[in-house]
Amino acid sequence: QVQLVESGGGLVQAGGSLRLSCAASGRTFSTDAMGWFRQAPGKEREFVAAVSRGGRTTYYADSVKGRFTISRDNAKNTVHLQMNSLKPEDTAVYYCAGSYLTAVSTSDGGYAYWGQGTQVTVSS
Repeated sequence: QVQLVESGGGLVQAGGSLRLSCAASGRTFSTDAMGWFRQAPGKEREFVAAVSRGGRTTYYADSVKGRFTISRDNAKNTVHLQMNSLKPEDTAVYYCAGSYLTAVSTSDGGYAYWGQGTQVTVSS
């Protein structure tokens, strides 16, 4: 079983940037696709970004495309989410997740293990 720990969240003004990190431990996660999801207060959890096992293929929600970048370093068992041009509507708890599926999933049902989340708050 892989354990995930997110970090890098915080308070930032609109237009600013944050870099989220997700550290995996327990076993190598290089065989798993990885994703980021977020959940705002009173809303359902939603897909943000995902990256394939080798890191060559990425997927983004339309709402973050062009502003966020997902990447992974399998040698260091880490996944990152670079968030630029942040907006107040990006405020949420951000979760890192791992998937055993062969194809990269944009649905939270496709992910088998999750981190505890990190809060991102964007002020206007």
